[in-house]
Amino acid sequence: MKIPGSIWTLLIGIVLTLFSLWYGQNHGLLPVAATDEAVLVDGLFNTMMTVSIGLFLLVEGILIYSAFKFRHRQGDNTDAAPVFGNVPLEILWTAIPAIVVLGISIYSFDVYNSIGGFDPHDMHGANPPQAVKMPGSAIAATLSDSNIAQAPNLNQQKSDAAMQDPATAAVRNADQIPQKNDAPGLGIVSPTLGASKNAEGNSPEFAVNITAMQYAWIFTYPDTGIVASELHVPTGRQVVANMTANDVIHAFWVPEFRLKQDVIPGRQTTVRFTPRTEGTYPLICAELCGPYHGAMNTKVIVEPQQAFDQWVQEQQVAQADTLNSAIALSPTDKSPNDFLAPYTSDLGINSQMLNQVSSHHH
Repeated sequence: MKIPGSIWTLLIGIVLTLFSLWYGQNHGLLPVAATDEAVLVDGLFNTMMTVSIGLFLLVEGILIYSAFKFRHRQGDNTDAAPVFGNVPLEILWTAIPAIVVLGISIYSFDVYNSIGGFDPHDMHGANPPQAVKMPGSAIAATLSDSNIAQAPNLNQQKSDAAMQDPATAAVRNADQIPQKNDAPGLGIVSPTLGASKNAEGNSPEFAVNITAMQYAWIFTYPDTGIVASELHVPTGRQVVANMTANDVIHAFWVPEFRLKQDVIPGRQTTVRFTPRTEGTYPLICAELCGPYHGAMNTKVIVEPQQAFDQWVQEQQVAQADTLNSAIALSPTDKSPNDFLAPYTSDLGINSQMLNQVSSHHH
């Protein structure tokens, strides 16, 4: 029994659809999604992959079938029957791409808006961008035609406010790092990526200030005064990262977070994310910033709240001025010897020595 062409078309369509749906969700091309925002971005990417695979297989399948079906046959020197347009077909191949592009555009905007997009509350009087030349730096900024001496520099005010915590100031002063106090951008503040705190009606749960410089990252935790070279964040809490650069433009990029944000001298840029998967992930500078740009990377460590609290406590002990402050922060579930062991081992003091000292005091 000969199977009608319509049945074959239906079966082939079902197979292509099922394969596209399966591959679109199981392609394995992306790293682990470590934040809530990454899940949204992956959903968009998987949808685009599903549609792309389906259209690719459909178009290529028709081409291969046509090349075989209508191939030149031996002894047949006649011309093919002429075709003078097909209005329904032309409408179909115009409507399908239009619907696909429109659907993906709406979905993309929804995802971008869900993760924050550009925060309209941080945009004030944007003007056409101009290239600005500064000694020792290569940056792009937006200038106003008004008098610089009279108009307030909102960029500088916001950047200064974000980096006023004593810990960051101490690091900068100790290392003699020159600061850009006259960065341009009059009357403008940089856009924000991430869920808007104004839109959500509350302030972010966890804040960290990030300073980028050639060729390192400095992370300052304003609530505790900790300064670190690695970014530690707890799972399940929204993190707001207030970022500024000390010299040239850098870029904060964590592939597993699906977030990338420019870090600009004299400006504060903000990115918000909610970690969800524990692990250690690379933080990479994604903007060419000098000859050692490739070495400007560090780690983001996502850990449970309890482990994060322990790390905070350890950092406070390590950065304390006196041993008394270290002992005062000793956890109640550890003996003083056990608590001090990780720090005294670097000095060549083992647990036996600590026990001897402890026994003499008792």
